[in-house]
Amino acid sequence: MPQNEDVRFTSSSIKKFPLFSPPPLHHHRHTPNPLHFILQSFPKFSHPFHQNLNPKIGFFQTLSKKFNPQITILQFLRKPRNINPFSCNLSNTPLLCCASIALTQSNPDNTASLTASSSGPKAGSGNEERVLISEVLVRNKDGEELERKDLESEALNALKACRPNSALTVREVQEDVHRIVASGYFCSCMPVAVDTRDGIRLVFQVEPNQEFHGLVCEGANVLPARFIEDSFRDGYGKIVNIKRIDEIIISINGWYMERGLFGAVSGIEMLSGGMIRLEVSEAEVNNIAIRFLDRTGEPTVGKTRPETILRQLTTKKGQVYSMLQGKRDVDTVLAMGIMEDVSIIPQPAGDTGKVDLVMNVVERKSGGGISAGGGISSGITSGPLAGLIGSCAIYHKNLFGRNQKLNLSLERGQIDSIFRINYTDPWIEGDDKRTSRSIMIQNSRTPGTLVHNQPDGSLTIGRVTAGIEYSRPFRPKWNGTAGVMFQRAGARDDKGGPIIRDYYSSPLTASGNTHDDMLLAKLEAVYTGSGDPGSSVFVFNMDQGLPVWSEWLVFNRVNARARKGLVLGPLHLLLSFSGGHVVGNFPPHEAFALGGTNSVRGYEEGAVGSGRSYVVGCGEISFPLMGPVEGAVFADYGTDLASGPTVPGDPAGPRRKPGSGYGCGVGIRVDSPLGPLRLEYAFNDQRTGRFHFGVGLRN
Repeated sequence: MPQNEDVRFTSSSIKKFPLFSPPPLHHHRHTPNPLHFILQSFPKFSHPFHQNLNPKIGFFQTLSKKFNPQITILQFLRKPRNINPFSCNLSNTPLLCCASIALTQSNPDNTASLTASSSGPKAGSGNEERVLISEVLVRNKDGEELERKDLESEALNALKACRPNSALTVREVQEDVHRIVASGYFCSCMPVAVDTRDGIRLVFQVEPNQEFHGLVCEGANVLPARFIEDSFRDGYGKIVNIKRIDEIIISINGWYMERGLFGAVSGIEMLSGGMIRLEVSEAEVNNIAIRFLDRTGEPTVGKTRPETILRQLTTKKGQVYSMLQGKRDVDTVLAMGIMEDVSIIPQPAGDTGKVDLVMNVVERKSGGGISAGGGISSGITSGPLAGLIGSCAIYHKNLFGRNQKLNLSLERGQIDSIFRINYTDPWIEGDDKRTSRSIMIQNSRTPGTLVHNQPDGSLTIGRVTAGIEYSRPFRPKWNGTAGVMFQRAGARDDKGGPIIRDYYSSPLTASGNTHDDMLLAKLEAVYTGSGDPGSSVFVFNMDQGLPVWSEWLVFNRVNARARKGLVLGPLHLLLSFSGGHVVGNFPPHEAFALGGTNSVRGYEEGAVGSGRSYVVGCGEISFPLMGPVEGAVFADYGTDLASGPTVPGDPAGPRRKPGSGYGCGVGIRVDSPLGPLRLEYAFNDQRTGRFHFGVGLRN
């Protein structure tokens, strides 16, 4: 098939370097996030298809554990690279390749030429010369018919301007070359003009991509092999399509972005035998440093030991850096209560291909101070200042620079008073399980009216307590506490004198003395959900009296409570349950008191019953009203399971407590920094009503 020497198309390829810069995820407080720089610095997809290797590797073989990238993120960005057509998103970026076509037509009188610039197609002008094309064919690079007719159809379907019996300009031919390559099935396309008896025949000589027969993946240490295999599986045995490869690359990069990981596809090439080599770059953490700043952002000397901060971090050396994990670390350090501002700045670690993390921290002005406040006690139901409590405290939040806390506090109310000395080490040094330790000494006086309300005057329970507790997380969302506590407790009248019997001659102590001594082994397990309206809370605790001395009380007390929230459209359903039981010789004032704001609403505090056992259930539906205000309807039920008479002295009997009861009513909730403020009005089963005020969710 002789070629026309007067009409000539020439083609040259142009490579385009696209940039990949996923949007950064911010997790810093008050400071600009530099993670965008690191993400932008990830290498761009580098290698064009080469057919100079023939690795003997099976299908979907992954070599991620054997590959250790040694090129830094910045070097990837600076190093000149040939772009792989796999790397572009054809739907969002310019064409991957373009042709520069020159058409020359000889004439005895003159020579007319038309040239399109190799920088890409430009808008045509009205004086562009046209060449009449009689036939349009698609052939391979040797000018022969394609073995696969489906590929020929793909190329022909991609043409827009080049049709038989049409007059074409250079620009129109060039644009159709782009369309053939953009179909994704061909790695090259050359337009050739051939002179025939019927006119000029335009032949597009194409080179199809190889069939896909296997994959080699390098550098993907955290990317699941199954994810990669599933992405390529449907293309096995088929002609490689650049568009599909582009979708896979976007999917892989999206997997990293969704998890906040520093990772991206950095290179892809076609090997001989239909093998595709996929290279992934993941930035591992090389080093973590703490930098103390003052409020102006200048470096300063910190009071907190760096190791105290570093051990709070879940991000460790050798891990692929995760921005989401970094955000959690920032929140954890802020939760220590000794920092005013915390931020993490990642930066390339020299030529290692890893990332260094610098945590900037601004400490609070002082680790100690004096505070004062007030509150309300739900156990006080009468008097001109019923339930009001004032408090003051002297504290230090960062003893020895180890985040250890010391607190001396005093609370004083109409009847209540508590003096407490508490020392807490949130994380014992040398422990790898995040075990905390708390030592407490306390002298308190609380109302005894919940169980032994006196018609002739007030009654208080005085307690002197000292103990030590250890707490640690043992499963996700689960926390356990164990400890030992000594307690001396006794009843006092309104003048502060000790008494051993109440108004009805019921005993106020289990031993018959003015006070009861007990050594308690404590065990508690707490499950806390996400904190969302639909999350769950479960608490179980047990106290066991230890008979170290013969006079000390021996009993076992268990108590459990659970709360579950359900979201029903705009409504929020809250279900709560609590129950407990005591076995052994226990102080009667420690009986379970039923009734009141956090028990059965509609009753006074402790007016339903005082039992050795109890069960309380509550159902509540809340709904939005206006802004932070919500409305609520609720119903409560509680019973002592007929255990009132088994309490020493049967304090519920003479006071004619029913032992069981229910209440229902309405209320409003207002969000506040202290938790929901609750104002409620409830009727009980005895047809009497009562207002209740509480802070926080029901216990």
